[in-house]
Amino acid sequence: MGYARRSTALVVENDEAQRTLVSLLLEESEMDVIECESAEAAILVLEESGNNVSMVFTDIELAGMMDGVELACLARQRYPDLKVIVTSGAPRVRRLPDGTLFMAKPWSPIDILRVAEQALH
Repeated sequence: MGYARRSTALVVENDEAQRTLVSLLLEESEMDVIECESAEAAILVLEESGNNVSMVFTDIELAGMMDGVELACLARQRYPDLKVIVTSGAPRVRRLPDGTLFMAKPWSPIDILRVAEQALH
């Protein structure tokens, strides 16, 4: 019997404590996690292994030149089936690409587990 491949989540967040928390929650949901603190690093991951990534969880504020909205746009263009969640402590100001979910901070751990569930199905 073959093993089902685990889904991979890409967590892009410049705040290390938040990045670690989201990663731990997603690992609880049986997902492999790749952590990045900038959109540029996340794009490199997607270029190398985008077909294995089933979910991107990104903050709007990131280290580097690009923000999470730009990352969401690029990710959705290249991988239309990718589940993209954008989070921010600030009110949403710019339009997000179609099919992208916005989660206002502070979110609760159950919110993260819920989106992970959806990404797995």
